[in-house]
Amino acid sequence: MKIIFASNNANKLSEIQAALGNEFHLVSLNDIGFFGDIPETGRTLEANAIQKARYIFERFNTPVFADDSGLEIEALNGEPGVDTAHYSGTRDATANMNKVLAGLNNEKNRNAKFRTVIAYIEGDRELLFQGEVAGSISIEMKGDQGFGYDPIFIPENGNRTFAQMDKSEKAAQSHRIRALEKFVAFLKGLKPEQSE
Repeated sequence: MKIIFASNNANKLSEIQAALGNEFHLVSLNDIGFFGDIPETGRTLEANAIQKARYIFERFNTPVFADDSGLEIEALNGEPGVDTAHYSGTRDATANMNKVLAGLNNEKNRNAKFRTVIAYIEGDRELLFQGEVAGSISIEMKGDQGFGYDPIFIPENGNRTFAQMDKSEKAAQSHRIRALEKFVAFLKGLKPEQSE
């Protein structure tokens, strides 16, 4: 079964292909010759993931999935949320983290969660799979591993940021992997006649 992943992120693609095994053949946007921009105008992770998947499905009529992830902070009313990648107005990770830390200055409630939503479209079916990891925002940046907000996010029941953990330790608590596990379990449960 061929499935389009509405992304060109090679790392994500190989990670997902490894989880799926040989029954499914993942193809990227490059593989299908799509080099345009996909609109992301939704104001929730769910809306963005569905919008991206629909945009590609309407053009290629092949099973497709897309994902969107974000950091949601209680004291900031769920921000940065869908604006996670460019919260400061740029894609600069340090500027984004500084804006979060400034917004939480003197704030006791530092509860936060990372969330990933995967939208899958096949025929007239649209399904959502979600993974999340709860935690809190540290007082300052710590660690030099990972990317994005990893230096300020401490997963629950821990005392180190994601950026202070090695890849395998972080992956064991990853919101992306939790969403992906649900999606892979769904795909592997498809009967052959459903995926013809």
